[in-house]
Amino acid sequence: MIRRILLLIVLVTIPLYLHAQIVTTEPAFPAVDEPVTIYFDATEGTGGLANYDGDIYAHTGVLTEESQNNSDWKYVVADWGENIPKIKMERVEPNLYKLEITPGVREYYGVPEDEKITHMAFVFRNSDGSLEGKADGGEDIFVKVYDSSFNVKFSEPQKDLVFRKQSESLTIVGVGSSDSTNMDLSLFIDGNPVKQVSNDTIRYTYNATAEGKFEIALAGTDGAENDTVYTTLVVYPEQTDQDRPVGLEDGITYVDDSTVKLSLFAPYKEFVYLIGDFNNWQVQPEYLMKRDSVNADSVYFWTEINGLAPGTEYAFQYLVDGEIRIADPYSEKILDPYNDQYIPESIYPNLKAYPQDKTEYIVGVLQPGKDPYNWQTTDYDRPEKENLVVYELLIRDFIKDHDFETLIDTLDYLDRLGVNAIELMPIMEFNANSSWGYNPTFLFAVDKYYGPAEDLKKFIDECHSRDIAVILDMVLNHAWGPSPFVRLWNDGDYGKPTTENPYLNREPKHDYNVGYDFNHESSATKYLVDRVTEYWLKEFHFDGFRFDLSKGFTQNNTLGDVAAWGEYDASRVRLLKRMADQLWTVDDSAYVILEHLAVNEEEKELANYGMLLWGNMHYNYNEATMGFHDNGKSDFSWIYYKNRGWNNPHVLGYMESHDEQRLMYKNLRYGNSSMDGSYDITRLSTALNRIKLAGAFFFTIPGPKMIWQFGELGYGVDINENGRTGEKPIKWEYYSNTSRKRLYKTFKALIRLRKSHPVFTSEVSNLTMDLNEAIKRIVIDHPDMDVSIVGNFGVTEKEVTPSFTQNGKWYTFFSGDSLTVSNVDTSFTLAPGKFRIFTTQKFKAPEANILSGEVNEENKGDKILTFRLYQNYPNPFTQSTSIPYQLARPATVSLKVFNILGQVVTSREIGEKTAGSYEIEFDVSGLSSGVYLYRVKAGDDVAVKKMMLIK
Repeated sequence: MIRRILLLIVLVTIPLYLHAQIVTTEPAFPAVDEPVTIYFDATEGTGGLANYDGDIYAHTGVLTEESQNNSDWKYVVADWGENIPKIKMERVEPNLYKLEITPGVREYYGVPEDEKITHMAFVFRNSDGSLEGKADGGEDIFVKVYDSSFNVKFSEPQKDLVFRKQSESLTIVGVGSSDSTNMDLSLFIDGNPVKQVSNDTIRYTYNATAEGKFEIALAGTDGAENDTVYTTLVVYPEQTDQDRPVGLEDGITYVDDSTVKLSLFAPYKEFVYLIGDFNNWQVQPEYLMKRDSVNADSVYFWTEINGLAPGTEYAFQYLVDGEIRIADPYSEKILDPYNDQYIPESIYPNLKAYPQDKTEYIVGVLQPGKDPYNWQTTDYDRPEKENLVVYELLIRDFIKDHDFETLIDTLDYLDRLGVNAIELMPIMEFNANSSWGYNPTFLFAVDKYYGPAEDLKKFIDECHSRDIAVILDMVLNHAWGPSPFVRLWNDGDYGKPTTENPYLNREPKHDYNVGYDFNHESSATKYLVDRVTEYWLKEFHFDGFRFDLSKGFTQNNTLGDVAAWGEYDASRVRLLKRMADQLWTVDDSAYVILEHLAVNEEEKELANYGMLLWGNMHYNYNEATMGFHDNGKSDFSWIYYKNRGWNNPHVLGYMESHDEQRLMYKNLRYGNSSMDGSYDITRLSTALNRIKLAGAFFFTIPGPKMIWQFGELGYGVDINENGRTGEKPIKWEYYSNTSRKRLYKTFKALIRLRKSHPVFTSEVSNLTMDLNEAIKRIVIDHPDMDVSIVGNFGVTEKEVTPSFTQNGKWYTFFSGDSLTVSNVDTSFTLAPGKFRIFTTQKFKAPEANILSGEVNEENKGDKILTFRLYQNYPNPFTQSTSIPYQLARPATVSLKVFNILGQVVTSREIGEKTAGSYEIEFDVSGLSSGVYLYRVKAGDDVAVKKMMLIK
C-alpha cells in the first residue's frame, strides 16, 4: 500500500518541533499502539528549565483528527499543576529527562480506537508551574504518531516548503522506520529519480541551477509495506530592486474596483511572495513582490494585482523569506484560525471562513470595489473639551450580545443620563476574543468579536445624531505576539523582538509594560502612529483618542525604577507633542486624552499644549464615600485643574475607571458607621446615597468628567471576580431597583445642572474648596452666578456653614425651594450623607425624593416594606397637620422637622409602636410660613417628605 502524506496539509496547521532536538523519541517513529520513550533536553527551545534541580512534569495530551488546531489538545492526562506519578519525568542526566509512554500511545492517553491520533503534545514544567520548557518562541512541542509499521520521513529539510536562491544547494536526508534488510529508499525530483539506497537512510545534495518550483518525493518499501512523503523546493530568482510608485503607502491601496497595490515595509528581509485566494495559496513566480531598497533600514516589497472581482473578499498573506506567514499589518479585516470559530453568526453574520488546509497563522482580507458607508450625520459639532461628560464603556461587560448593533439600542439609556461622549475601550483586533482589549494585534482592524466594522460606523453615526462624541481607547505602548510588527522580526513564532525590529524594543523601557514595547523614537513607529490615528479619524469619524499608558511613550530606560519613570521626561513630552500636532493636522478639534499619571510639571506642560489628561481621584473619593477622613485622605481637591496650576480645565477627572475597585464594592464592605450603629454605610441604601453625595462634589467642579459604566447605578462587583480582566456580570436589573434608579436620576440631574450654566465648566469660575474634613464645602464665584455646595461626608450629624457669598435670595437645586439669606455665616445641622447645592439663580428642580433612597429597598423585590411614610394632610396647612405612617413590624419611632436650611425646628420621640397604621399630630405654633421637611425614623428605616406652612 502506498500512502501519500501531504505534508502541506499537516504542517500548515500543526508546527512540528521534534527535529529541533528539544524532544527526541525512541523509537524514532512512534507507533500508536507501541510504547515510546520521550527524551526532553531542558537546554533547548526556551530553556526555561535549564539547570533546574527540582522535579519536572510533562503537561501532555494529544492532537487527533477531531482537533480544530494545534491548541485543541485532547485527552490531557492531568490538569496543569496536578503532580501525578504518570507524568513525572525521570532525570537521565543533568538537563536530560525521559518519560515512558506505556503500554502504547493510545492506551496511555485513553483515546478510543475509532479516533485517529496525529501527534502527542507537550509542555514541560516544574512542580508549581512557574517554570516551563517549550519550543522556540514559547510554542507547544509536538511529536508525530504513526499508524503503520513502515514509514518514511525527511530529516532534512524539516519543512514542507523550502526556498533556495539560484546556485545554492539543498541537503536532503530521508529515513525509513523498518529494521528489515529488504528496505529500499528512493528520491525523486519532479518525478525524476536522483538516488536510490538499500538501507534506512538516504542522503542527497541538490544544486539549484534554475529558478522554479520542484516537488521532492521520498519513497520507501520494506518488501511488505510502502510509504511516500513529499516536500516542495522553490528556487527563487535574484531579487532586483524597483522603486515603488510615487505616493504608494504601506498596506493596501485600492486603485480601482478590481486592482489593488500592496506594500510591505520589511528591512533585513530578502524576498516576499504574495499568496492568497487569488492564486490558490500557491507560491508562483508572478507573485514574487518587487523590492525597493532605499537603504538597509528602509526596504519595501510591493506589487500590484488586478483582475479581482469587485466587492469580493480575498484572504491573503505575505510569505517572507520562505519562513514567515503574516497578514498585512494594515489589514482592515483579518481571519483568525484559532478564534473566529467561536464568534456566533448572530454577532458577525456571514463571516468569511478561514482558508483551512491552505495556510497557517492569521490572514488579512482585501475587498476592492466595496461600497463606502453612507454617513447620515454630516453637520455634527463635537462638545468643547471642558464640557465633556464621558461614559467609559467595555462592550463585552455592558451588553450580553457584545455587538455594536445592540449597543446602538442602549443609546437611549445613555442619552437620558446626559453624557455627551462615550469612550470605547479598545475595539481593534486583539489577542483571542474576550478581553479588555489592551493586547492589540492588528491596529487597523475592528475586532470581529464586536461585529462588522460597518456596524461600528452606524453606532458612531447614531451617537453623532444625538450630539454624543465617540472616543477610541488607543493602545500604542505595546503590541502582542501575533502582530506582524512583532512576527516579522522576533524569536521563533511569537517570541520577543530581535534587535533588527524597527518598531519594537527587544527589552521594555519601563516596568509597567505588557506585551512588546514600541520604540517611539523610531521613524517607523512614528509613521505607524500617524497612520493609525489618521485612519480611525477619517474612516470611522471618531472624535478623538484616549492613549493608553502614554507614560510609556519614551526610550528613556527606567526599567527597575518606577519612580524615575514618573519623573519629567523631555523626550516623552516632545514625542507626545509631535504625535498630537500630526493628529491635529488631520482634525484640529480631535480630543487627545492621555492616561499619563506622571509628575505634575510634565502633565501641566501637556495640558497647556491642548491635551486632556486622566485625573485619577478614585482613592480620595472612595475614602470620602466610606467615611474616613483622617490626615486629609478624603481630600479630592486635586481634581480641579487650578489646584494643579494648569492654565486650562484639562483634567479629565474620574471617581472610577476600569482600573479601580468599585466605590460601591468598598462602601458595602468597608464603609464606616456611627458609634450607635444608627448610620451604617455598609447598608445598600446608605451606600448608594454616599455615591450621590460624591456626585454633587464631582459634576459641579469645572473640567471634563468621566463615569465608568454602571457607576450611575452603584455597580458593586469585585474587580477581581473571574480575574481582574475577566468577564463581569452585566447588571441591567439594577435599573429596576428603585434605590439604584434614584442614583441614576441623581447623576442625571447633576449632569443637567452642569450643562445649565457655565459656572460649572468655565475657566472664569473661581473655586474656594474646603475638602480636608468630613464637612466639605465648595464655593463657586462666577460673574453671572454663585454656587455654594456643602455636604456631610461623616457618619453623624454635623453643624455646617455653607459660606454664602452674598445676602439675598438663594435656591436649593434638588428641592427647587428658595430662602432669603440675611447672614452669610448662617449655619444649620446636616445629617450624615446629606448635601445641599445652593445657587443664586433658580433651576428646574429634579424629580422629587430621588435623594432620599432611604426606604428599605433591600427587600423591595419581595414587595416587603417594613415602614411606609405618607404625605401629611392637610397640605398646605395653617396651624396643625397630621403625619400618617405604617409599620409592618414593631419599631421605635421618632420625628424631626427641618427648615429649608436643614436646621432642626422640632424633634420628638414617639416611642415603641407595634405593627399597624398611625398618625402624628404636629402643631406649628411658633413657626413662620415656609417649606419644611419632616423625617420619621422607624427602627433602622428612615423616610423624608416635604410639607408647606402658610399663615
